[in-house]
Amino acid sequence: MLLGCIADDLTGATDLALMLTRAGMRTVQVMQVPDASTKLDGFDAVVVALKTRTCPVEEAVSLSLKSADALLALGAKQLFFKYCSTFDSTDQGNIGPVAEALLDRLGADLALVCPAFPTNKRTVYMGNLFVGDVPLAESPMKDHPLTPMRDSNLVRVLQRQTKLKVGLVPFAVVHQGAAAVSEAFAAATAKGESFVVVDAITDQHLIDMGTAASGMRLVTGGSGVALGLPANFIRQGLMRAAKAPEQLKAPKGRSVIIAGSCSEATRGQVAAAKAAGIPAFEVDPSAIQRGSLAGSEIAAWAQKQPADKPALIYSSADPDTVRKVQDKFGRDAAGSMIEQTLAAAAQAMVKVGFTRMIVAGGETSGAVVNGLGVTALEIGPEIDPGVPWTRSIGGTELALALKSGNFGAPDFFLKAWDRLA
Repeated sequence: MLLGCIADDLTGATDLALMLTRAGMRTVQVMQVPDASTKLDGFDAVVVALKTRTCPVEEAVSLSLKSADALLALGAKQLFFKYCSTFDSTDQGNIGPVAEALLDRLGADLALVCPAFPTNKRTVYMGNLFVGDVPLAESPMKDHPLTPMRDSNLVRVLQRQTKLKVGLVPFAVVHQGAAAVSEAFAAATAKGESFVVVDAITDQHLIDMGTAASGMRLVTGGSGVALGLPANFIRQGLMRAAKAPEQLKAPKGRSVIIAGSCSEATRGQVAAAKAAGIPAFEVDPSAIQRGSLAGSEIAAWAQKQPADKPALIYSSADPDTVRKVQDKFGRDAAGSMIEQTLAAAAQAMVKVGFTRMIVAGGETSGAVVNGLGVTALEIGPEIDPGVPWTRSIGGTELALALKSGNFGAPDFFLKAWDRLA
């Protein structure tokens, strides 16, 4: 194993695993900190999917360090700390504290910071993160129910989360290529900077910064940074590129879409699916709280729908509705209540023959996968940038597409099934 990756949520881990697979690395995703009994022979990269984006800082740091120790023990030559392309975090963390702890554990001086993913319209210019054509703080992320992002400048955001010095490698340097970026890294170290936010507005910028990071013990960023990392190991003669899969052989069974994300992208995908005639069930938080709606009842509804098309189960709602639910039940309690109900519904549906699932939302995906007892995933073909089909390893065989709430085209829920064989 060459590259050890620690992701702060499940869909982000899958996004990263896809990027590495496309770039030629034999990659596996695991759902917990690997131990001596975990069979990981034959893989160039291992991605550990944690649920540390919004948990208490101390827990996030502890789990990340345990993952790092396990990956290093398995032979990792470089660590990658993966977070969302919208840099989801609060002023207390968790990105800064985790990155700081990993840097200390490795005894390293410098790590790059770059959440850019131009293919999905996430770019960084002069340290400011843009979502499409607008700064992060003007995008829908400003109203995120858990991590509202009200500052677009990543140098400022990260500096509030760490006591270490944060610098910037600006566009003018990055645009000169890998050698210039490498020189900027050396200059940052000389200035006592421990983290450098790196501008990127094209995939070539990501490839160049990845090349420049060849000797860096710790890399942090969104999945886009992974574009340039596999080639380093190939150039060093440590691996040979493998061909990325074009289709996934899926188990026979019925199909379902479970949408828990309230992002603008997922809400659009839900609307498109309903408009196309996909039978849909809207989850009512009040009914869950009253005890009049449970996962088994949702599964019973899904079983009654036509077997020749997927069923859609969703709790996605606009920001105002989400705010009202959180005010009524409490922010954390509302999210947990819905996630556990959707996970229970997924468990019940698997028992009656649903083996092909799209799950939208990082928190929802984590709850569903944990509920189903999935411990590892084989990475399959890309559906849309950042979202592949995967197949569970061990236990009941399932085809799973675990989608970040912000990712995917409006017709994602309709076209995804065409990539299954």
